[in-house]
Amino acid sequence: MVRSPHVLETESVGKLLVQYSIPAIVAMTVTSVYNVIDSAFIGHGVGPLAISGLALTFPLMNLIVAFCTLIGVGGAAVSSIYLGKKDDRKATEVLHHVLMLSLIAGCCFGGLAWCFLDEILLFFGASDDTLPYARSFMQVLVLANPISFLFISLNNVMRATGYPRKAMLSSLLTVGVNVMLAPVFIFYLHWGIRGAALATVIAQVCGLIWVLCHFLKASSYIRFQRGYGKWRGRIVASILSIGMAPFLLHVCASVIVVILNHSFKIYGGDLAIGAYGIVNRVATLFVMAVIGLTQGMQPIVGYNFGARRFDRVRQALKRVIGVAVAVMSMGWLMSQLFPGHIVALFSDDSGLNGLAEAGLRITMLAFPMVGAQIVITNFFQSIGKAKISILLSLARQLLFLIPLLYVLPHVGGLEVYGVWGSIPVSDTLAFISAVLTLRWYLRKVKRSELLG
Repeated sequence: MVRSPHVLETESVGKLLVQYSIPAIVAMTVTSVYNVIDSAFIGHGVGPLAISGLALTFPLMNLIVAFCTLIGVGGAAVSSIYLGKKDDRKATEVLHHVLMLSLIAGCCFGGLAWCFLDEILLFFGASDDTLPYARSFMQVLVLANPISFLFISLNNVMRATGYPRKAMLSSLLTVGVNVMLAPVFIFYLHWGIRGAALATVIAQVCGLIWVLCHFLKASSYIRFQRGYGKWRGRIVASILSIGMAPFLLHVCASVIVVILNHSFKIYGGDLAIGAYGIVNRVATLFVMAVIGLTQGMQPIVGYNFGARRFDRVRQALKRVIGVAVAVMSMGWLMSQLFPGHIVALFSDDSGLNGLAEAGLRITMLAFPMVGAQIVITNFFQSIGKAKISILLSLARQLLFLIPLLYVLPHVGGLEVYGVWGSIPVSDTLAFISAVLTLRWYLRKVKRSELLG
């Protein structure tokens, strides 16, 4: 039976948020939990320097995710808007464009990363001790880059076109395969950090097969069909313009991690980079849950915005902000009460754990505000206000965090603690900017009687 996405306009907003957000939250959280487990396998099975090597790959992995979100999130938002306008043909064209763009971008990015991998990792802050670990991990991933691009992008479109549970199951499938293979490759076959990367690739192949099978089925509401492969510049422009906000966010995140790695290397050495790697994994666990929540919000907001049901758009936004703040508050509470227990999951090295424990407490001080900031940024993206979303995305990274990283370490001899402290201060400033921008936009819309 074909599932129609047009129920997004008729069912209650609360029920739709549960139906769409819970699968997305589960998918994103489980993926983050796997990243935590994978890092723990590497930390205990390979060593503390391997954790540092893994942390050095974060900027490059963020760039991979950046291009995936540029295509996948942009395609998902555009398809939702077309479905809201009852234009199923255009939504199907978007699916085919996402496929073509993913293949092109995946091959190009992977080829360039492979050719200049050592130079990239050294620029990211690798040393003679950590470069071999980072290189071994990324060589496997960049070779399989087209697979990653296709899986992540198409899975976003599948969620947005009425199949949130299937999108969740594809993520659960990849995580399950990964968790089963990683310890075998690391502990029994002794393939080290390269084994962890290979397990990731095999898991993504399984997930991609699942997603492709969905879009090839005649029972899928939006699916691959003949006659839709013609390249249309207007659709490409729509996908890229809406996907530009999360793309720039991830690119800026890569730049920030590079600067952070260099700062930690200066003030704390290779182990400080590893400590940040641990903190980043823990923080990402909660951030990804909120991103999953916004992914569930996106088709609801995008569809109803396209259908001009602005009352439902506003209702969804309010509820999602409340849940996001609650989720991030939980992360803040755990980081303050149990930092030692959390860090011990990744390593038994006392030097690394001490640095990570202090960093975890400081980094997550402003976490409740981060939840609201993420939702507001994604709200503007979901309704096609790409410029506002991009501005809010860049504000935290470029306008606030980078200057703070160069100033706070020199204030009162804070050094490495100043590097950690830059993160919650920039989060607070970004939250204030997002709230003020949202209030301005809602007042503007109310005056023009679009939401009133």
